[in-house]
Amino acid sequence: MEHEPDEIEIAEQKRAALAYLTEAWDEAIAEGIEPDILAHAALFAALSDLIDTYGEDAVADLAVSLPDRIRRGEFTLQRTIQ
Repeated sequence: MEHEPDEIEIAEQKRAALAYLTEAWDEAIAEGIEPDILAHAALFAALSDLIDTYGEDAVADLAVSLPDRIRRGEFTLQRTIQ
């Protein structure tokens, strides 16, 4: 199955973005910022930017889907298998 160039470029940009954010996150933690405070600031920044781009209604619709996605483990980096 061949991917469209746009799909590959988007995937590469997502990987790069996550690498930049991870580096900034690690630097902030090293400077003494508590992880939960950093997480709240990151969520605020992300939601604010999404609202600027897509509007409040679209972001509210996205937010409604988050509980199920969280429960499915989409955002869990380290899973414990029981």
